[in-house]
Amino acid sequence: MKSLRLLPLLLLFTFGLDAQTIKGIVIDAQSEMPLVGATVQMTGSESQGAVTDLDGYFILSPVPVGRQEIQISYLGYATRSMPNIMVTSGKDVIMEVSLEEGITELDAVVVTAGSDPTETVNEMSTVSARTFTAEQVNRFAGGRADVSRLATNLAGVSTADDSRNDIVIRGNSPTGLLWQLEGIPIPNPNHFSTLGTTGGPVSALNPNMLASSDFATSAFSAEYGNALSGVFDLRLRSGNRDRYEFMAQLGTFSGIEAMAEGPLTNKGGSFVVSFRNSFVGLAETIGVPIGTNATPDYRDLTFKVDFPTGKAGKFSLFGIGGTSNIDFLGTETDSTDLFANPSRNAYPRSRFGVLGLRHNLVTGDNTYLRTVLSGSLQGNEFNEFDIDEEGEDELLLTAVDDQLTTYNLKSYLNSKLNSRLTIRTGLQADLTNLNTTVDDRVGEADLDNDGIRDLTRLRDFDGNFSLLQSFGQARYRLSDRATLNAGLHIQYFTLTEDVAVEPRLGFAYQTTPALKLTAGYGRHSQTAALPVFFFRDPATGNPDANQDLGFLRSDHYVIGGELLFAPGWSLKSEVYYQHLFDIPVDVTPTSFSLLNAGADFVFPEKGNLVNEGGGENYGIEITLERQFTKNWYLLFTTSIFESDYEGSDGQRRSTAFNNQYVGNLLLGREWAFGKDKRHRFTFNTNLTTSGGRYYSPVDLAASREFGEDIRDESLAFTERYDNYFRWDLKIGLQLNSRNGRKFSQSFFIDFQNLTNRENIFQRRFNPATGTVNTAYQSGFFPDFQYRIQF
Repeated sequence: MKSLRLLPLLLLFTFGLDAQTIKGIVIDAQSEMPLVGATVQMTGSESQGAVTDLDGYFILSPVPVGRQEIQISYLGYATRSMPNIMVTSGKDVIMEVSLEEGITELDAVVVTAGSDPTETVNEMSTVSARTFTAEQVNRFAGGRADVSRLATNLAGVSTADDSRNDIVIRGNSPTGLLWQLEGIPIPNPNHFSTLGTTGGPVSALNPNMLASSDFATSAFSAEYGNALSGVFDLRLRSGNRDRYEFMAQLGTFSGIEAMAEGPLTNKGGSFVVSFRNSFVGLAETIGVPIGTNATPDYRDLTFKVDFPTGKAGKFSLFGIGGTSNIDFLGTETDSTDLFANPSRNAYPRSRFGVLGLRHNLVTGDNTYLRTVLSGSLQGNEFNEFDIDEEGEDELLLTAVDDQLTTYNLKSYLNSKLNSRLTIRTGLQADLTNLNTTVDDRVGEADLDNDGIRDLTRLRDFDGNFSLLQSFGQARYRLSDRATLNAGLHIQYFTLTEDVAVEPRLGFAYQTTPALKLTAGYGRHSQTAALPVFFFRDPATGNPDANQDLGFLRSDHYVIGGELLFAPGWSLKSEVYYQHLFDIPVDVTPTSFSLLNAGADFVFPEKGNLVNEGGGENYGIEITLERQFTKNWYLLFTTSIFESDYEGSDGQRRSTAFNNQYVGNLLLGREWAFGKDKRHRFTFNTNLTTSGGRYYSPVDLAASREFGEDIRDESLAFTERYDNYFRWDLKIGLQLNSRNGRKFSQSFFIDFQNLTNRENIFQRRFNPATGTVNTAYQSGFFPDFQYRIQF
């Protein structure tokens, strides 16, 4: 009898239900309550519809493969269109759609509104924010399946260089970015990450595991804290609650991947889990350049489990973790290596992990309490040795050991009081244990006169500290056209007992159905990067050299407008100004400022810093976008800006991230082919250009004297690298099975830096030759990926 009960499930898995399916849930945008009886209608020639059930769920089936569009309507709510839904024969499409209630009381009419696929998931966001999808991450040329590199195609965003995915937002240091997952802050989610940084060479975030997520670049809403420049607010998608599905993938950077998902029990719930292991060794074997002759080894695991909803609410367990290591051997590297020194052996090791439990409890008709409890760890070790004639380890030059453990608790109450007013208030506690030591000979004195520089301790801390935060915000709709978001964020750092009070304000006005105007202001504060905060000054022996540093602070001002001038087309522009203050600088007059740090694996070794520096970023951004309709899309973004800072010497200089302009042009086209147009050939291209970065030239005499790279600080950031240009071209093929088989496969090859442009990575001192060498960024690089879904 038990085997008979399992027979329908076995048949379902074997034959795949015969048809493609679009399904999901429709919710109220403010209260997140399910909307019962909402109409979901497919547009186009093969029109069909469905009505949401008591839980707000809907199913559309059968659905043709290819890109589809659906329209969702509900009495008294703005109708919403969802275009560009990619349907394949290998996987169901699972969606979460939110609708906004109209202001006017309605009896038998439906409010209509235009569709904006870039509208943020967080309805409290007003300006300088947009949503992105996993499909976009995988589609755009040059992206390497990396959400950070996707963001660099947006206006005002760039990377520091090709070797890493650090995100530079409007001229700010990459350290100003906040990473969030399921509503809580997480450590740097990149392989080969180091303490205090936000980027790395390879992302550990699997885009195939992400739901629609938000990216904010300025004046972000009041629930986000401890960030100066921007926020990546990521969400993991839920697994298929109706059937089991599997995916296998092979890619140059993403590696070998396996994914499984399906229902948790017959009473509801679902799971999804993915594991990836590096495959870059193959690229090295076939002679494809990756920036180093060493072979990186990395792996990561991501999962999410949604338990059946009960009287106690809905629980979700989620996690992500990864490890990475690489051996840089001097005998196998040369002066062109982006990461290694040919006269040394170096052994970086890193790991990170996040485990969290999210609870959602409905406490009223339009009120819910959301609580997330998590623990995270980040660890990295780095040992570098001078080498003998045989290339073996000889003298230990640098030893780094960082272990960071954080426990996070965030809870907030969200209540939709009426169709006009929604309020959200919450608390967050981040409790951290840090054990860090750094010993270094490079640049240190020889106090014992043995002819060898002393191994000096530059960082030594083992203790606990906390960052406590609270926020309150309200969204008030003055009318169907005008919305006001206002809030206040407060944070307290226990080590310095410093307090930051941060007001936030955003306003949006839909002047016509085609034109929307926005404005925003926000004060934002952030603690100093931990490697700087816990630096131990070797000159004075002071172990608390920087532990009096208070919050770095910034005021953001933004005005913008968006014009929907034709079906599927939009033109958006924002003008912004950022005033940065309380920035750490030297206590004596120098050109140093912490605003120039954060785009490398290490931070400046500076003690006795004070919060007396400043800076400003200002510019204009333009985005011209054609959504993916009628088989093609276009995205053009450009930014013209200035990024300046002031050190303790009172002089105004360009920052290390002042490109002055950045431009991107992305274009894509798909061609359906086959008997019933089931298969697709895809073409995507990406042109990127930017102004060269300012840098401080090498002090050649001092570098030769001390045998290491020393910069001429009297000429800080007075020289500039050549302008940057890169062209990526990506072609692919997607094949969908026939006769009801639940199977699809896809392949692409991404020709990155197609022209093999020699973009300068760095001009640096070579101690072996006593000269200044020019290292170049990644040359021509073919990336590929093959995927099957079933």
